[in-house]
Amino acid sequence: MARRHRGFSLIELLIVVAIILIIAAIAIPNLLRSRIAANEASAVQSMRTITTVQNTYNSTYGVGYSPSLLSLGPPAAPPPGPAGADLIDSVFAAGTKSGYIFTYVPSAAVGGIIYNYTLNADPITPGSTGQRHFYTDQSGVIRANPAATATIADAPI
Repeated sequence: MARRHRGFSLIELLIVVAIILIIAAIAIPNLLRSRIAANEASAVQSMRTITTVQNTYNSTYGVGYSPSLLSLGPPAAPPPGPAGADLIDSVFAAGTKSGYIFTYVPSAAVGGIIYNYTLNADPITPGSTGQRHFYTDQSGVIRANPAATATIADAPI
């Protein structure tokens, strides 16, 4: 008497694995592009947030724009003030968010007031965490460059 063993043959398992690999090969590039697009959208929104927060800082403390991103973050000890305005979270105040590094450069203070600033957002790993580089200043116009650090000369988005 021959017994029949039930189960999958090796060929059936190999076919299933091949199908899964084909689906993964199609889906993974789309997922990576989606992640890059989400990181870029987050960077643009973060730059808009900084513009709004800078205007709040200026109107609240009357000293122009902040001297650093850290000044916009939480204070070392309550209450909030010009050295720690508590307008953005501590992670963002440190200069990174969603795969981008934010570089804030204030102008020199004139009479104790900072009148201008520039803000750049560059991908931590170009091509992986983001494709485009972004720039803005006190005007609030966000500009992008797909190849290098963005400047005021680049086209607005």
